[in-house]
Amino acid sequence: MKIGYKKKHLNVNLILGLVWLIWFFVGVFGKEEPNWTDYGWIVISIMYLGLYVYQKKYNYLTIENGIINVSGPFGKKLNLTEIKRIKKFAGDYILKTEKKKIDYQYTNN
Repeated sequence: MKIGYKKKHLNVNLILGLVWLIWFFVGVFGKEEPNWTDYGWIVISIMYLGLYVYQKKYNYLTIENGIINVSGPFGKKLNLTEIKRIKKFAGDYILKTEKKKIDYQYTNN
């Protein structure tokens, strides 16, 4: 089972990436001599667009072969057989084992 990111979340990252990219082009090509800070907009744009591509390619949560895997730079894995406690608190589901825990916020798409 795969649970992806919400479309609204993905679209916000894409729109922000495109807005910062347009702002970069306006700042660089709209002036005779651009400032060094104008090049910061391209960095911000690349970060948002990269985040969009990453989140589009990799799902947020995957359950396969008895393992729950949360994607991300410091992703977590839990064996379903090791789960000792499932708790719902403030809209988040918290899965706990003896040594690890995963927080997951469930929202309907």
